[in-house]
Formats: sequence, structure tokens, C-alpha cells
Amino acid sequence: MPFFKDFRRRSRASFTLSPSSSSPANGHVNPDASSSTLDSPAHSIQSSTISFLNGNSNSNSNTSNNSSNGSNANNQSASHLPALPRLNANDGSRPGTVPQRPVPIGSQSKRNSVTNGNLTSTTNSARTGVPISPYAPRVFSVSDNSWVHQKILLIYGETGDAQQHSIDGNIIISNPQDSFPTITWPVSESHFKALIHLVPGPNKLRLDFTSSKLQKQTVHSSWISINYLPLANCPPLQLAVVLGSDSYGHFDAVPERIAREGNDLETAIRKFRMAAYLWQSFTAEQMYRNKFGRRCFRFEEEWQVGTLSSQDTTSDQMRNEARIHIIRCNRTVDELRGLSVVQRDGTKSDSNELFKVVLEAVERYFGSRGGKPHYVSALLLDSHWDKMTQTIIGHTAAGSSGHDIKLALFGSYALQNYPASMEDIVAAFTDCTRTDVNFVANYKNECGSSWEAANSGIGGHLHEIGRLFGCRNQETGIMSREYVPLNRSFTTREPYSTRTKSQGLRLCLCQDEPTWHRLDTLRFRFHPCFRLPRDSPPISDDSIQVWPVDNGKTLIASPAGIAFIEIFVDDAEICKSYLEYVDGDFGNNAVPKQITLTETEIRQHAPESAKKNRKVKLLIYSGGLSTHTVDDVNQLKTKYSIAKLPNGQVGYKGSKLGQPWSADSVAEQLFLECAFIQTKLLVSVKVYHDHFIYGLQFCYEDSTSQMFGNKNSSAKCSEFVFGEFLHTVSLPTIFPDFVFSIKDFDMSKYDLLIYFLSYSRLDTRRGEILMGFYVKAALEIDGIGIITNLSRKSELFGNGSGKNR
Repeated sequence: MPFFKDFRRRSRASFTLSPSSSSPANGHVNPDASSSTLDSPAHSIQSSTISFLNGNSNSNSNTSNNSSNGSNANNQSASHLPALPRLNANDGSRPGTVPQRPVPIGSQSKRNSVTNGNLTSTTNSARTGVPISPYAPRVFSVSDNSWVHQKILLIYGETGDAQQHSIDGNIIISNPQDSFPTITWPVSESHFKALIHLVPGPNKLRLDFTSSKLQKQTVHSSWISINYLPLANCPPLQLAVVLGSDSYGHFDAVPERIAREGNDLETAIRKFRMAAYLWQSFTAEQMYRNKFGRRCFRFEEEWQVGTLSSQDTTSDQMRNEARIHIIRCNRTVDELRGLSVVQRDGTKSDSNELFKVVLEAVERYFGSRGGKPHYVSALLLDSHWDKMTQTIIGHTAAGSSGHDIKLALFGSYALQNYPASMEDIVAAFTDCTRTDVNFVANYKNECGSSWEAANSGIGGHLHEIGRLFGCRNQETGIMSREYVPLNRSFTTREPYSTRTKSQGLRLCLCQDEPTWHRLDTLRFRFHPCFRLPRDSPPISDDSIQVWPVDNGKTLIASPAGIAFIEIFVDDAEICKSYLEYVDGDFGNNAVPKQITLTETEIRQHAPESAKKNRKVKLLIYSGGLSTHTVDDVNQLKTKYSIAKLPNGQVGYKGSKLGQPWSADSVAEQLFLECAFIQTKLLVSVKVYHDHFIYGLQFCYEDSTSQMFGNKNSSAKCSEFVFGEFLHTVSLPTIFPDFVFSIKDFDMSKYDLLIYFLSYSRLDTRRGEILMGFYVKAALEIDGIGIITNLSRKSELFGNGSGKNR
């Protein structure tokens, strides 16, 4: 017993390790403080990762607490990689204790990196304490345990530290939770890009790097977990192949392609589906880089034989993949081809008729949803290269967001060059086979080789999808037709370009890739097709109100919030300056409901408008993507917005006042007498209408009235009476003072705009007074309702088919 007591007293001093041989207090190497997400600069990721390869298990911020870590100079994986030089000089200190488990790559990451002698090791090997590999793949575009919402995820990263160990090789990505076949992706100078197939729920992915340039043929592995949550509560982007009524379903292809993979309808479906997932993965990555989260449009999917892997097609493996609708027009192939003729240089005949024919066919197929739009991306399969006339017949590239059917339509001139599966992606974007104009088109001289034709077709169709979602032409990005280098988003090397007659990029980095313009991503952020489960519910009232106030200021307000404002100078068609009010990836609450601007502030954001005599137009977007246009900021000056009242007071006109649809409309202004004559009591309002509004009659207690607009002998008269439901209710006799004024154009021209000016005293014996109107309007005033100070609303007189105003 004395022996054990003595042992207990001596145990702490006897068994404490010396500083030179101790490992961190928690018994394993601590994660470094870097992050592998895009929010962190790449150099910080690289430098912080080297620290644990050097044996320093902590970030710089932890060195003061663990000063002994700097002495662990020997690389733990050196014995497994004899060709790799030591990362730090040998200072004679003892090597650090081997960690109990592999080191995570980032502070938010739980990835594990090891080196193994074969590809058959399981993910459990990550916990066996094997040494860390400096060549283990590191993913920068997504952090561990992230949530994404698309089936095919685009990732990029490096194998180890590209600045220290630049090497070529291959990376193999596998998912034990998924039966999807493993796919090999090239690594160029230690950089890689890859597409990952995900299944709903958690996905534990393994990345294995191999290279013939390493002396010892080992596999360097890492793991990353990604959670996939499919979206179901936002409208899908429908995919459709459109054919003529007598079409055989064949598309243009060279004989070698036809012999190898065919050019029938089934091949077209596989290629079109793969292109759609490329659009989705590219757009989702762009949204993430713009700090809008992992959001993108979704597809309608169905259970079918998979085509995203070439092995699925041969084995009849069933998967849930994007549905392709087959739509036949009521026109023959020859009729469709005769509606549009496109020259090699891109000049074309009027293709509007072809677009209308396809739009009608799509509308018949999908039907109407009571004003709820369908979003459809369609491939016109019967486009054809006519060698004799050197034209593409039956081709169009058009997108429209102005109908119940939002349609993006594109021809099939480059379809033969699309990848049919994920295994084909790298080959499709690196195939230098020259275009044979005896069989297929070299559209705009962008398609001199196979990989360039794939860019032209897939990127050009994505441009029209941008139009479908409401995007306009931009200075840069996809909407400025900078989709020609689309391959750089999916590959790390670029082959020779016949378009530029020069060798492509040796290494394609993020800054070399095409992008969506910031204004495009702002539109996507608030588009219903891009909604995420965490977004707040949309606000039904997305109207925008703009009116000048004192001191040269302009007030802009919307219940849905103000998202961004585009600034145009001298009637320019392309926006070069803009103001945004979006606070990252948050709900509508992140945008202000009201903002204040001055003309000086607006011109400061548009340097080209510095001269006061240059016209500046504003296009204002709400959080519901409704718009309001201010044609000239000079209109917002106080001197143009003041209305003189009969009692000497002044009021301010809103910017929506005085915008007739008909050029021969005549302005009409009415000041209600009850607003400035205290003995006048407004008792009712009569509305003259049928399917739209003709006029309003304001009736007073003394049997007098004021008419605004006209009665129209054929119109129906509906009357709203104030206080008729309050006869037995005792109410205070003091109510808010107000004055109300209306200005409009000839009511026979169907224009109506109403605004409040200021306040004065009213004697309302029944306690209910007029406070405002709610209006439904399109080309005419479709409907109008009355609002009182007691929050009572009348029925909507007329009809409710117009928009809220």
C-alpha cells in the first residue's frame, strides 16, 4: 500500500512529456484556422494547409499557446513519399506524435486525407492513424457538411499545394452511398475540376489522386461530406424537345458520330439532359460565388433509365433524372425550316414566326395554370445545315419572359458535339476534331472544332435561358455572349482554338471562366425558380412607389423591399451602373422597404452622367422583381412635383402620375371639395364601369357631386356608401385630417392615377372617411376599390385581371 501511495504522488511529474516531444493537449493535431470555402481567399487556404504539412498543427493564432508545435519539423508522410523533399529543415528535434486521426483541411471541414497503396481501402482507413499525404485532394468550392440543392455539383480544388508540388495526374471520385459509377477527372498542375453525382441526404465522397509522375505509385485520398436536399416548392425549369409533325427525330451529325453514338431522338434526349445539368451546376456555382448561397433552378425529374452515366444506359439502371418532354408542332419539318433562315455569320431572316409557332405548340402541351407561368427550355431538333445555300434553316435563338409560357428556344446545329453523359464531359470540351461543313454548320465561325461547337451550342442556349428568367443584355458575362469559353468552367486545360487561331489556356482558373453578370445573379436571387426552403414567403404586394420630397430628395418604397436600381445614361440599352441593396443570402427582410436618394448620389454612381445635361433613367426592382421606371431623374425635382391646392397648401405628385398608354390622352385633375371645405361631407362614391373603369362620381351630403372621368351610358354604376354599417356604433368625432387629390387623363382612354397631397380637417359625422384606392391596371384601369380610415375595403369594381398599382 505505501508503494501505491508513493506511486500516485510521483505519477504526474514522472509521466509528463518534455516539450520537445509533446503533441497538442487534446492528443491529436488541431484543425488549422483556414476555411476551404470560397469566402476565404485561395492563398490563405494554401498557406494554412502547409502549416499542418510542416508539422505545425495549429494556425498562427495558436502558436503562443502551443509554442512547441513549431519543432515538429519532420513531415509525417515522408516515409511513404521518398521522392518528396522535406518541407522544413531538420533542426534535430524529435518528430511529433502521430495523430490519432487525419487532420481536417479547414476549420469548417472534417475531410480526411491519407495515402494508401491501392484503391480498395474504405473510408474507415481515415481513422487508422495513417500519415497525412501532401498530395491528398483539397476541395475549395464547397466546405464539408454543406447543403446543396442540385443533383450534379461542380467542384474545384487542388491536390495538395499547387504552388509547392505542381503535378499532373487523375482524380477518381466515388460515393459509397450511391450506385453511380466512379468517374475519373484530369488533374493539371495540381488543379482539378469535377462534377459529382449526389443522392438525396448525406453523401460521403472519396477523392483519390494518382499520378504516373510519382516514384511510388500510391493513392492519395481525402473525404468530404455533402448533403443534398432536392427542392420541391419552387417552379421547375421544364425541358422539351420540339419537332415537326412529320419529323423522324434526327439531327445533323457527321457520319463518324452517327456510327459511334447515333443521331436519333434518344441520343438527342441524352445530350440535351446532360447539357441541362451543366447549365444548372454552372449557375449554382456562380450564385455561390456571388454570396447568394447554393441556389439554382430545378428540373422536373422522373424515375427512368439513367443516362447521366454511360454505364447506366447499357445496364438499364433506373434513376431519378430530368424529364424531357417531346412536343410536336402542327407544322411539318419543311414548314418549320422555311420560317427561319440563318446565314453562317449569324444574320438571319425574321424568326419571330418560328418562335410563335413553337410557343403555340408549347402552350397547347402544357396548358394554362390560371396565370401561373411555365418556364420551358426547348431544343428545336429539326434545325438543319443546308450545304448548298450555306445557311442554317429552321434555327432560332430566342428567349421570352413576357408570356404565361416563359420560353427559351434554341436550335440543334451543334447538338452532335454535346456530351451525352458525365464520362463524356472532358472529352467533349477538349475534342479538337475540325468541323466538317459538308455535314454540320460552323455558326458565326465559333464552331471550327468540336469543343468550340459544344461551347457555342450549350452556352448559346444558356444565354436564352437568361432571357427566360428576365435577364437583359449586359456589359460582360453570359448575357453579353461571353459564353464562348464555357469549357473553362469544367476543365483545367484548353485546346487549340480555331476561332482565335491560338493555343488555349494551359491552366484554366476561376478568373478565366465565363460568368453571370452581377445584375443577372441579383435577378436570380429574387426569382421564384431560385427560392430556397429558408427564404421568407414572398410578399404579394410588390408595387413600387416613388415620390419627391423636400431638399431635393426622392423617396422610393415597396412592401416587398427595394432590391436594386439600374442606371441608364442617354437612352443606353445596356446598364453600366447600378445600386444594390441586397445583404447577401438572406430573405426579403434583408432588403430595405424604403430608401432615400438624391440626384447627386445617383450621378455619382454613374460617372458617365457627371454632366448635368445628360439624361439619366432609373429602372427600379423590388424584392418581388416588379419594376418601375423613372425616365429622367430631372422629373424628380421638387419644382416638377408640387401641386398647388385651392387652400394654398401644397402636395407632392408621385412618379406614376401622368403616364398614359395612349398618346392622345388629355390630362384631368380633380381636387375633392371635402378636402378644403369643412362643411362638405363626402357620403358616397359611385363607380361607372363594365370590364374597366370609365369614371368616378364623388357625392356629398348637400346633394352636390364632382365627376372624374365620364359616366358612359352603357356602363354599370356601383355605389360605395361611407358609414352605412356604423349607424348603431358610437365613435369619436375627431379623425385624422387629410386632403385628397386626383389627376388623370381622359377616362375614355382608360388611364387612372390617384395620389394624396396633404392633410386638412374634415367633419365626418359618421366616423368613416375616404383614405385611398387600390387599383388593378394594365393597358387600362381594369378595376378599382375604395379604402377607408377604418381599414374597410370595398369590393373591386370592374375586374381584377390587371396588376396592382
